[in-house]
Amino acid sequence: MSELSTTKIPAIFEVSPIEQNKYLVNGKLVHWEGETSDVYSTIQTEVHGKTGPTRLGSIPYLGEKEALDALDAAYTAYDRGQGEWPTMKVAARIKCMETFVEKMKTKREEIVKLLMWEICKNLPDSEKEFDRTVEYIYDTIEDYKKMDRDSAKFHKHDGIHAHIRRGPLGVVLCLGPYNYPLNETFALLIPAVMMGNTAIFKPAKHGVLLITPLLEAFQESFPPGVVNIVFGRGRVVASPIMKTGKVDVLALIGNSASANALQAQHPKQNRLRLVLGLEAKNPAIILPDADLDLAVAECIAGTLSFNGQRCTALKVIYVHENIAETFNRKYAEAVDALKFGLPWEDGVKLTPLPEPDKPQYIQELIDDAKAKGAEILNEKGGQTTENYIWPAVLFPVNKEMRVYQEEQFGPVVPVLTFKHIDEPLDDMAESNYGQQVSLFGKDTKTLAPLIDTLVNLVCRVNLNSSCQRGPDVYPFTGRKDSAVATLSVHDALRSFSIRTFVASKDNAYNNAILNELLDTKKSNFVSTDYIL
Repeated sequence: MSELSTTKIPAIFEVSPIEQNKYLVNGKLVHWEGETSDVYSTIQTEVHGKTGPTRLGSIPYLGEKEALDALDAAYTAYDRGQGEWPTMKVAARIKCMETFVEKMKTKREEIVKLLMWEICKNLPDSEKEFDRTVEYIYDTIEDYKKMDRDSAKFHKHDGIHAHIRRGPLGVVLCLGPYNYPLNETFALLIPAVMMGNTAIFKPAKHGVLLITPLLEAFQESFPPGVVNIVFGRGRVVASPIMKTGKVDVLALIGNSASANALQAQHPKQNRLRLVLGLEAKNPAIILPDADLDLAVAECIAGTLSFNGQRCTALKVIYVHENIAETFNRKYAEAVDALKFGLPWEDGVKLTPLPEPDKPQYIQELIDDAKAKGAEILNEKGGQTTENYIWPAVLFPVNKEMRVYQEEQFGPVVPVLTFKHIDEPLDDMAESNYGQQVSLFGKDTKTLAPLIDTLVNLVCRVNLNSSCQRGPDVYPFTGRKDSAVATLSVHDALRSFSIRTFVASKDNAYNNAILNELLDTKKSNFVSTDYIL
């Protein structure tokens, strides 16, 4: 595979280094004069006659002191539930969020460009990530309004009045992923803040500079201490925060090892609410009567969208032995027909890998599989450049191979055959993961019992389509090591809150007090106001 020529970059996609020397704590953009970390793109460009990774700028390398300052700001802003933000009227919190999203929309071009350079996501997908995030915020606002309207009433049972709402949990530590550094991070941060919690947010290692254009928007839209943004290594920044025991919610999208390590550092783990999106090994199951052209197209999208760097990616394909030869041929040809190039080039499906060591890791998986009996089915499979390795279709794969056991999170596709449907079902039952499955076939007599089993093994069964997260109004979660709690517009607001209520016996004395509370509007909680 030939190297990409990156010396001619369209002017609209050129970038100048961003020396990000500020972080947000307690409503202030604090100037940092200490150690910094350079940020590079694996996209190669020529500087002074030498070609290499493109330097995009730098970020502060914050330490324990700065991390604890951010924690103290969030802790003080929450103030054991007495702070301005957690006690604020719902309508006022919504107004702050509306202010933020309007400011965010003005940064679209800059953020989309940084998505392409930092994580090498192609232009259409980068634009989609930004627009989808804006839509997610608006949908969250509307769902919160509906939640509040539904709560703007009293219940009465067994002589007791109850005014039931949802309240915040406290201080949230928010850690996002590199593959969707805007969308999935905000799918945690936005509902957490909306529900009255305060937050410390550390961006991922890759996709970190794209937060820079939003620092002022966060500062100007929310009261001091509500959103605090710090930069640096997770073990340096997140670990001391967790050890204090002042974090009430760990919100993380990443891997279970990181989640377990952070959770273990909390001195009161029973008090810690977890909202986690973790790894998965989503399978495709292709039945003998499947439409193979449809299955190939959906499996291409499922395995190799953003080079397979998605938790929802199809990471193993089970194909019935009667159709394996035809499917494998069609699929391998489709993989080799994908266009590789720079993120802004038209029609590009495969782009450079943002992690410098990922090509070597994928090669290790390929070598291990070949040593244990697999072959590469596609001609281009395994061809390597400085920042990419062409997707390899490996067949036949067995359970002894690393590519079967590990979540590869990159461009390599293991294919297995099965004779009886119990084989993939047993594998799924034994798996550590249980997020989604793609099921391809059309005979309803076969599909019906399969669906009834699969819904008890995973949380989403995709019929004749690839696995995915959206639409964001649908539940997004997983079983076993794949998730804790549910993320969707509707569910995330509930994941970051708890039911809480005021109760009083139905008598003249109490009823007079309730009526006065409602008439005077002195309580932000006891209220039947209807938000339009």
